[in-house]
Amino acid sequence: MPAVNETSAPLTHLRVLDLATLFAGPLAATMLGDFGAEVIKIEHPTKPDPSRGHGPSKDGVGLWWKLLGRNKRTLTLNLSKPGGRDTLLRLAATSDVIIENFRPGTLEKWGLGWKELSAANPRLVLARVTGFGQFGPYAHRPGFGTLAEAMSGFAAITGEPDAPPVLPPFGLADSIAGLATAYAVMTALAACDRTGEGQVVDMAIIEPILTVLGPQPLWYDQLGHVQPRTGNRSANNAPRNTYRTADGSWVAVSTSAQSVAERVMRLVGRPELIDEPWFGSGADRARHADVLDDAVGVWIARHTREKVIDAFEKAEAAVAPIQDVRDVMADRQYRALDTITTIDDPDLGPLRMQNVLFRLSATPGAIRWAGRPHGADTKAILTELGLTETDIATLREEGAL
Repeated sequence: MPAVNETSAPLTHLRVLDLATLFAGPLAATMLGDFGAEVIKIEHPTKPDPSRGHGPSKDGVGLWWKLLGRNKRTLTLNLSKPGGRDTLLRLAATSDVIIENFRPGTLEKWGLGWKELSAANPRLVLARVTGFGQFGPYAHRPGFGTLAEAMSGFAAITGEPDAPPVLPPFGLADSIAGLATAYAVMTALAACDRTGEGQVVDMAIIEPILTVLGPQPLWYDQLGHVQPRTGNRSANNAPRNTYRTADGSWVAVSTSAQSVAERVMRLVGRPELIDEPWFGSGADRARHADVLDDAVGVWIARHTREKVIDAFEKAEAAVAPIQDVRDVMADRQYRALDTITTIDDPDLGPLRMQNVLFRLSATPGAIRWAGRPHGADTKAILTELGLTETDIATLREEGAL
């Protein structure tokens, strides 16, 4: 990725207050910060974002936070204290976006609802990220991404046909909702450019994952069709599966295009299958997946992963190795794209982490720094806001900082 002039990043004009925790809201703020927005991470003075303690740590420093907290300045503020409330309203007056994920009614209880925030800044966009949204029978339930993965139908279609439903071993629904929130915020900001008025974004984590799952509701509505668990197979094309190679590795094959399916059959030495009357459509091929999986699997089992991938590439057929993180870190394509990039961190030294989400040719994003210590920028931010040493000391005495 080319060197970045920070002043040329597309979102340098934005100030974002990140009040959220675990994980959708903070990820949305990270996406905005990656492209130049000034993001201020606001955490409780004694209860920091739990992501600081999630997963492995090194030398007492949480590694997940280094990723999720990148490009964010850190400020401690107890919003339930009068001084904390007043300080947030002063920050809101100078900001463009607030992202929060408290249960519905919490900000209102503190006198920081939309009425008060929009009065402080009529152009403000308030993104409210919760498990179930701001209204409805489940709105006040505690909500996490796992519940969204279960409720949405994702778990029901994931796994082998005769095995239990499977949940992902990572924050899938949260991550999808985080990306959707960043998109929603930019949409609301575009509207504000036209109208001069901010608005509320109501993001329910149970909703974006439904979009990613595709036309299941439409199929059920029109046909009464309920998608079953099919393991690695697809109801829409075949062969589509994972296959073990001669050296004990695994590869994935996809034949979503008819031409690719035909190339695969020629490659594995079974061109006669192309002439079968059922081979002409993906759905019909899927109904003969046993035959096709056997044809592909037998051939792949006789070759090493390297030879399989080389042969598929020469045949212009779609294949990819099943990679764990060790493979990802060494993958030539990821290296060419700088997908895993290296930054210098004052706490841990060189860190390798995912780069910004996409490349812009004229105004690229950048990782300026990894996640900073809890409250590291509190004094600097409040001083910039116009608070004096005495003001800051008073807030500390109150327990607002």
